[in-house]
This record gives sequence, C-alpha cells and structure tokens, in this order.
Amino acid sequence: MKKMSIDGREMDFAKGETILEVARRQGVDIPTLCYDPRLEAFGGCRLCVVEVVGNRTPLASCTTRAAAGMKVQTATEEIEDYRKILLEMVVSENRQVAVDPLSGYASQELENLVERYQVPVKEGRFQGSRSGRSKEDDNPFLLRDYEQCISCYRCVRVCAEQQGDHAISVMNRGFETQIISGFDGLLKDSSCTFCGQCVQTCPTGALGDKKALRAAALPEPIAKTRSICPYCGVGCSVDLLAKGDRLVGIQPAMDGPANQGALCIKGQFAFDFVQHSDRLATPLVRSGDGQLVEATWDEALDRAAAGFRLAVSDHGEHSVYGIASGRTPSEADYTMQKLIRAGFGTNQIDNCSRA
Repeated sequence: MKKMSIDGREMDFAKGETILEVARRQGVDIPTLCYDPRLEAFGGCRLCVVEVVGNRTPLASCTTRAAAGMKVQTATEEIEDYRKILLEMVVSENRQVAVDPLSGYASQELENLVERYQVPVKEGRFQGSRSGRSKEDDNPFLLRDYEQCISCYRCVRVCAEQQGDHAISVMNRGFETQIISGFDGLLKDSSCTFCGQCVQTCPTGALGDKKALRAAALPEPIAKTRSICPYCGVGCSVDLLAKGDRLVGIQPAMDGPANQGALCIKGQFAFDFVQHSDRLATPLVRSGDGQLVEATWDEALDRAAAGFRLAVSDHGEHSVYGIASGRTPSEADYTMQKLIRAGFGTNQIDNCSRA
C-alpha cells in the first residue's frame, strides 16, 4: 500500500481514500459538521481543513484524496484558530447550541465542538441573525426548528442519497437559504416516509425526534442498550434509549451490519407497544362462561396442550397450523417450526414477515 504522513505519523492508505478517512481510521480526530461517512463528501463546513506541505492554502480533508508522500498537519495553531473563527460565525446565527441528546444520534455535534474550542455562545464578536424559519407541522414524529439550522444539508443529502426519497430540498440562497419539504409544504404531504434519517444525522437539533423528546423532562440518565429491531427479518441493529425502567426512544446503530444507520418508520418510531396498557403481562385462558381470566404459565400451557391433542385426535395432524411471529428471533422461529413438524407431524408452518 502507498504511504503518507499525518501529524508526523506514517500511514498506509488505499486508492481513493480521502485524508479524513485515513486520519479517522488511524484515530486522528479532525472536526466536521457537514460530514456523514455514509454520504458523499460535501466540503461545506470547512472545519476539516488541514495543512498539506506544498499547498499555499489549507485543504478540506473530506474531499481531498490521499496521495503518496503527502505530508499533512491537522492541528497547527493557525488551523485551530481558523476552526474557532468558523465556529464563532456558525454560533452567531445559532446561539441555542445546547441540545437534548434525545433529539437524535448526531444532535450534539455542534454543542460538543463549541465546548471543545471554547467558543463564546451568548456574546461573540460576530453579530448574526437567525435566518431559518419553521412551518407549523402536526406530524407526530419529526420536530423541525430551523432557527437552529446551519445549512450543512446533511438532512437533504441523507434523504436523497440513502433513502432515495428526495422529500427534503433547499430553497433560496445565501442568508435566505431555507430547508423545505415538497413545495414548501408539510412533511406529511411530501414524499417523506418518516424514516427519521434526517433527524439522526442533524448535528444541531434543528431536527428532532418528537417521540423521544417527550421524555426530556424525566430526571433519570439515558441508558443505551444495543438490540435488534423486532419487526421484520432484516435484523436492523438499534440502540434502545431508556430512562429508568421506561423505553423512551430508539436510534439506529450506525455500525449495524444489516442497516448501517438506517431504519424504517416502524423500527424508528413504533415502540409504544412495549409499555402499552393493552400489552399482556400474564397468560389468559377462557373460563367456563367464555370470559378471559388470568392464569399461571403451567395452567395456560396445559390448557393449550389439551386443546391441540383434542384437535389432532378429532381432525388429524394436518388440522394444526403454525404461524411464527416476525417479532421473535430466529431461534424462537426454529423452535416453533420444530414443534409443528416434529411435535405434530405436519409441515403447515409459516412466518408473518416472510423476509
């Protein structure tokens, strides 16, 4: 492999890799705001600029390809001062940098960079004004507060490049730039599928997860647990967000092998069934008058076994039909088909997802 130097360290790189990709692979932290590794590099925020020996001006590391013998400095005094000035200009139009982490996966990126570079938030040397505006939108999933938008266009790009929906676009130019949906209408009237990808990539909280933010006032800390979405057979990896004993939100796992940060509307937002009052907590069996009453697991399983035996005795083994749930893991589905095939002697087994 070819070699280059970053901050005095010799590094290998593959053909086509950018300076930023090589640096991050080797653990060198270069700040960004418009960068999402799943998207085509944009080079808009300019925070990722680095010094390259032989170049008169700094180069954007996210769009500059690595070259053999290249010598890069990522954090010289001049570069760090440049980044701080850029952040001051960004903050001059967005003084509200503190964001609840429930808003989305990347929602605190600007806040973290402001803290890292000690950028003054309330008072700064640049006087800016908020240019974004938000329409009243009664959709139940996505919060849109474009006064916090910094025009990184990550939402626009993830909607087009990852989801292929093209539900979000840009209107006007310069200080009049505005993120819109459709023909500047409501999200629910556009081609939006409410996958939540725009929310998860937004670095400022201008887009937020309405359902997760319902729990913002709860005092408990957020606990993340890696799991798998229960809805279909794709097996998307998710991070479950809990406060206390309550599931309050879901974020896609950016390193999930099946989904790589993507989810559908169900995987992203349809989790209320977990704590719903209609969810069964104990087995129910029919009493003599036909009413459902609570029972122990032993009582319920004995009743089910007796019913199956009676059905097979009266109508034959093929009177039993099994449907496995798409919300169960593969191991449970395997056990279900083994029960039907080996236990009852019939091949009448199916799955509700067929994925």
